[in-house]
Amino acid sequence: MQLKHYLQFNDFSREEYEYLFARTRYIKQVFKQYQQYWPLIDRTLVMIFDKNSTRTRLSFEAGMNQLGGSSIYLSTRDTQLDRGEPVEDAARVISRMADIVMIRTYAHDILQRFADHSNVPVINGLTDEYHPCQIMADIFTFIEHRGNIKGKIIAWIGDANNICNTWLQAAEIFDFKVHVSTPPGYDIEPAQIGLKTAGHFEEFANPHDAVRNVDLVTTDVWTSMGFEAEAEKRKTDFAEFRVDAEMMALAKENALFMHCLPAHRGEEVAAEVIDGPQSVVWDEAENRLHTQKALLEYLLLGKTGKV
Repeated sequence: MQLKHYLQFNDFSREEYEYLFARTRYIKQVFKQYQQYWPLIDRTLVMIFDKNSTRTRLSFEAGMNQLGGSSIYLSTRDTQLDRGEPVEDAARVISRMADIVMIRTYAHDILQRFADHSNVPVINGLTDEYHPCQIMADIFTFIEHRGNIKGKIIAWIGDANNICNTWLQAAEIFDFKVHVSTPPGYDIEPAQIGLKTAGHFEEFANPHDAVRNVDLVTTDVWTSMGFEAEAEKRKTDFAEFRVDAEMMALAKENALFMHCLPAHRGEEVAAEVIDGPQSVVWDEAENRLHTQKALLEYLLLGKTGKV
């Protein structure tokens, strides 16, 4: 089987995602029915964390266990990586002792260097530039609630961060459109994201204009990990970019709200929105577990089983 990594959303085709979502539905159904499904028995996932995590660690660790495999947690602070071991050397060693590796780190270049020297699949658990596992779960959640995402409009409100970048990659693959509204100075950089055209996104200075008649409104924290020194300045710069009930009222009546979590109520989102009837953030969080189980199965076994 050909070695595949999952480092960016556009590493997979639409056909591959359709297969993964079909597998996700099956794996989730089996999980809900308390049926044992262990396709990855005796397989080992190594998880390397350079950034703190709740959902990423829990979803990968629990998911691998539920598939019959085992997982090993490594913090870079507790490994030789923290003492200057080259990423390339760590990749050569770890990939000889594990079947698959997930990395959550800062610069995407670190992840790429590891993958270039690994002989097992490597998954991006988050970098400063991309968060493909999150958007895979988000799109699956949208499909569960509203059906096909093709032709829909998603509004991104806030920082042009790794989540925003990944939504933009996904829009090209699934043929939907993203309305992006960021404060001045926090704009998207299409060339760096690797977008092929400008036809799947539109930028808006006013966030209220961005959400008009959209099918989904989504946002993230104003200050991502690694940018804590800018927190107070960002609170000022992003003050007009809070998703509240007034803003949500401009979207379609049945529009959904998503947030990758953790959320800061009263900053990027009002409590009345994230805890309101349009919010699907808890389904979104749970679906990290199920989509990533499908991903682990696919990277290790290829296309197999029911769809």
